[in-house]
Amino acid sequence: MSANDEDRPQKKPASHEIGCDISLLSADELTARVALLEKEIDRLKAERTAKAAGRLAAESLFKK
Repeated sequence: MSANDEDRPQKKPASHEIGCDISLLSADELTARVALLEKEIDRLKAERTAKAAGRLAAESLFKK
């Protein structure tokens, strides 16, 4: 690693660990994390909906 590499700011990960220290994040970084988490929430809700629909389909099939 050269001296120039040490002067460069470290890249923040494109993820968020629940409970991590956020006190050093800028407002823009916090906004980006919120957007990332909102996308993940949408993904989780979509998967939950798909699984619920599959369960309902299976229940209706076996009730006959």
